[in-house]
Amino acid sequence: MNNITESIDKTLVSFIITCSNLSVKQVSDCLDSILHLSLRAAEREIIVVDDGSDESIIDKLNQYRDEIIYVRCRKSGLSAARNLGLRVVSGEYVQFINGEDRLIPDAYEHCLDIVRYKSPDIVLFNSSDKISRTASFYIPEPVDGAQYMRHNNLHATAWGYVFCQKILMDLRFTPGLINEDEEFTPQLLLRAEKVYSTDIVAYYYKKKSSHIMRNKDSRFLLKHLNDYEHIIFHLKELEDTLPVADRQALQRRVAQLTMDYIFKIIKLTRSSKQLNTRLKRLEDGGLLPLPDKKYTRKYSILRHIIKSKILRRCVSAVLK
Repeated sequence: MNNITESIDKTLVSFIITCSNLSVKQVSDCLDSILHLSLRAAEREIIVVDDGSDESIIDKLNQYRDEIIYVRCRKSGLSAARNLGLRVVSGEYVQFINGEDRLIPDAYEHCLDIVRYKSPDIVLFNSSDKISRTASFYIPEPVDGAQYMRHNNLHATAWGYVFCQKILMDLRFTPGLINEDEEFTPQLLLRAEKVYSTDIVAYYYKKKSSHIMRNKDSRFLLKHLNDYEHIIFHLKELEDTLPVADRQALQRRVAQLTMDYIFKIIKLTRSSKQLNTRLKRLEDGGLLPLPDKKYTRKYSILRHIIKSKILRRCVSAVLK
């Protein structure tokens, strides 16, 4: 009888909602998308982490008071807010959600079915800025995280999957880092033995112009690039500590991030000096030349451009 009771009372999924200066309607819509799921109250845990909003919104969420754990903290950024949420969770699985976004309940139910009946380590799903009907409820064969990363382009957004808390261990987000998901997600995947990659669109995000491109502060842009470079070098350092299969998986991710980083240098700085200086650091760190792999067409094209001194001079000349 005790075993049955424990099973019934077990929290299946903890939802960590992070918000900062959002409207009550945005947070309410996010909460409703969770409450519309088939999870019973005992199976779900909803943690709202208020990251230093100018005013606390808890008094305006009276109808949800019995449904949520509300944690308010000093403004510390998304990484710290998520880490705080992870300190509170008790669920077997964890789902991150940005407070301005929401789940698509009918599609997310498919992910919950996999969680309930397949005991996955991670269930990957797609996201969109439009809500449409789900076309497929296909359940793929599971692969381990390293195998998935060796054969797929990784979408690193931390809200793009639900994961088993036990594989997290000591892994956390690095506070103050921009693009923290790029550092966190590859490491989490390498700890997973059963990854289900679905084609379901289960997450709706509010479309907005790129925060990076809208911010004209040169110090912010340089921090963005420096943080991206830090992530690349950190992941590369981890390669040497991994078994062969994991190392190959992480090498692909590092190569893709390096390619993205070079595009960002060109797009954000429009500076040949910045491009050449940063390319030199990549070369000195063993990140260039890029591996001769046919990951994607875009990757192959950029690899040839960066490898060719003539083409690199042409790019630099255009930026002058």
